[in-house]
Amino acid sequence: MASVTYVEANGAQHVVDLPEGENVMRGALDNGIEGIVGECGGGLACATCHCYVDDAWADRLPGAVQDELDMLESASSERRPTSRLSCQIIMAPALDGIVIHLPEAQY
Repeated sequence: MASVTYVEANGAQHVVDLPEGENVMRGALDNGIEGIVGECGGGLACATCHCYVDDAWADRLPGAVQDELDMLESASSERRPTSRLSCQIIMAPALDGIVIHLPEAQY
C-alpha cells in the first residue's frame, strides 16, 4: 500500500492508502473524496479527474502520453504545468506519500 494525500480546493486534506497498481482517480472515488468526478471511469475519454500534482512530486511521475495531454485541453479548471488526469497516475511504491491537489471544478 502507498499513501496519497488529496488536498481539496478548500484546503481539506484526506490521506488514503491505495494498493500498488490502483490509479489515483479510483482511490478518490472509492473513498468519497470531493473534487474528482471520473465520469468516463478512467477510460482517458474526459477530463473530469483533472488534478494538480504537488510540485515536489511532479518530476517523479512518467510523462503524460499525448492522449492525456489532449484531454487536459478540455479541463474546466486552469491547466497548470503539473496538471494531470488522476486516472493516469498509477500507484507504485515510489509514489508513497504523493500529494494531489484538486481543482475547484471538474465541469
